[in-house]
Amino acid sequence: MSNWNLKKLYPSFDSKEFQEDLKRLDVIIEGLNGFKGRFAEHTETLEGYLKNLIEYNQVEGKLGTFSFLSESINTSDEDAIKYINYLMNREADIAEVRTMGEKWIAGLDIQRMAEESSFIGEHIFYLNEIKERERYALDEKTEVLLSKLSQSGGKAWSNLQGLLTSTLDVDMEGEGKTITLSEVRNLAYHKESSVRKAAFEAEIKSYEKIEKAIASALNSIKGEVNTITEFRGYSSPIEKTLIDSRMTQDTLDKLLIAIKEYLPHFRRYLKRKAEILGYSKGLPFYELFAPIGNVDKVFTIEEAQAYILENFSSFSGRLAGVARRAFDEEWIDYCPKKGKVGGAFCANIPPIKESRILSNFTGSFSDVLTLAHELGHAYHGECIFAESPLNTDYTMPVAETASIMCETIVMKRALSDASDEEKIFLLESSLQDITQVAVDILSRYIFEESVFNERRDTVLSSDQLKNLMVEAQKATYGEVMDEELLHPYMWINKGHYYRPSLNFYNFPYAFGALFGRGLYSQYLRDREEFVPKYDNLLRLTGQKTVEEAAQLADIDVTDIQFWRSSLDQVKEDIDLFLELTEGLVGN
Repeated sequence: MSNWNLKKLYPSFDSKEFQEDLKRLDVIIEGLNGFKGRFAEHTETLEGYLKNLIEYNQVEGKLGTFSFLSESINTSDEDAIKYINYLMNREADIAEVRTMGEKWIAGLDIQRMAEESSFIGEHIFYLNEIKERERYALDEKTEVLLSKLSQSGGKAWSNLQGLLTSTLDVDMEGEGKTITLSEVRNLAYHKESSVRKAAFEAEIKSYEKIEKAIASALNSIKGEVNTITEFRGYSSPIEKTLIDSRMTQDTLDKLLIAIKEYLPHFRRYLKRKAEILGYSKGLPFYELFAPIGNVDKVFTIEEAQAYILENFSSFSGRLAGVARRAFDEEWIDYCPKKGKVGGAFCANIPPIKESRILSNFTGSFSDVLTLAHELGHAYHGECIFAESPLNTDYTMPVAETASIMCETIVMKRALSDASDEEKIFLLESSLQDITQVAVDILSRYIFEESVFNERRDTVLSSDQLKNLMVEAQKATYGEVMDEELLHPYMWINKGHYYRPSLNFYNFPYAFGALFGRGLYSQYLRDREEFVPKYDNLLRLTGQKTVEEAAQLADIDVTDIQFWRSSLDQVKEDIDLFLELTEGLVGN
């Protein structure tokens, strides 16, 4: 089956199960609101409040995930949209009691209560984090107001971007034949340069129909974030993001410095790619994903599954078992279709201890790596489902840990068995990906930082946004790209820019890619000892800072040498690619 099965959640919106859980949610919300006026420094009260929160998270999470997943494969699904909005409003109904609860928790002697109650002790990281976060909280009425306003503010603008991009008709041939944005962007991997160029031109042209509306969405979201973060007392949105990420500025600085140091090596790779493809003025943006080499393999879904299972089995039986369940129990929605959102994601679902994966699979090796990547997220879920639901909220940087590890497992295994000709293709596919999560991600970080800074004083037109994006791409890709053929609209199709509560969702990909490589090196040094250590790291990501989680694998992410050592692995791949492709230049 190429579609996922959501019946483990609910048979339908009209089903008895879904409707009964809606009623159950009302009862839970009533119970939570009943804590108003009852907050007192009693261990039993705190236990009861936390247990009510867990019940709310489980039921609302199940209802919300079903609605979100249904909408993600059909953005015009009226029932899904209706219930997403309904659940957001119900969330606002407990905003006041949650605000009161967090202020109450901030004043409690959590350590003493943890000694009295093993249940509270189990949640001590969660509770201490609330105490730390409370310094940025506003009064109860303001928190409730912000929660309710967000439904018609930032979240509504975010929904607009998703709707416009998922339903955008792209005229690929200029003769009235249209395809989806996901389909035209997937053509960037086509073996024919003429098709890649035509797809890029069609994509760029299609954005003209929606650029002003989406520029309004981006301005509104970033303006809202600037206003609220300043009002709460953060120095900037990036400070809030780092606190939410449980990550220090020092760690981010060391990561970005290391990437910038290694940009010349990425440019050596891009220059060679331009030479192989016959470009003298630099590589056009639409050729970033052009395949190099003579491997024409197109994977069927079944072949991709078998390939992933074989490679995951080399790591651990548990990892292979999660992948097999995903395939056999229909956790994955594979193929692009009209109304389905672009890209790929994995939704961990604690209430049923399973995950669901969305992809836009067309059979390329890159698509196989994407499947492996998303299955890594499912494996992370498998490890963390053993914990209390309140301890499963891991942060953005470590969110990519398992996914990058799974990508690396598949790629390294493929390289080990490849001929020189196949190595060129595989290396180039790998270098495409790491260039995206280092060089392109850095450009997106620069762009988002610029938008936040500019948005403090003005509203940015779509032309200004395009200029900021091009300048960011020039700063990272450098002279090896054709400056006349960059991608000024990259801000339109990246949904991460449009999530008001999740800003700078770019550097975590770079962190994850390089952290994953560092973990893979640890795995190679001692495979038998590493796997349980790795599983433990994943299990505790909801209860550790980024730095503490890394220490579980004996890694210091505040040491720039760690990032350099991970980037050295990329440099070795670039050196090998240049060596293997020397004879292809000019041919």
